[in-house]
Amino acid sequence: MKVSAKTKLTLTVRKSIIATAKKYARKSGKSISTLFEEMFQETELNQIKSEPQRAAERLLNNLEASKSVKVLNDKLLLRKHVSRKYA
Repeated sequence: MKVSAKTKLTLTVRKSIIATAKKYARKSGKSISTLFEEMFQETELNQIKSEPQRAAERLLNNLEASKSVKVLNDKLLLRKHVSRKYA
């Protein structure tokens, strides 16, 4: 990981957001600056994705985690169906 000099950043946000951020930082044992930095490091690694991209990614992960489906022979299924239908 590349280490670079830190630079001060001033943000303008609602007071309620500041209070929430401070509570969250205190609970997690991290500074707001560290939380901010970590959030954007993760974003940088994963790139910013749209909601459809995130949904597609979740779907693929669910499909990969699910059990595989038993592959059936179409001709055999058709024969069974016809034999039951006309039995």
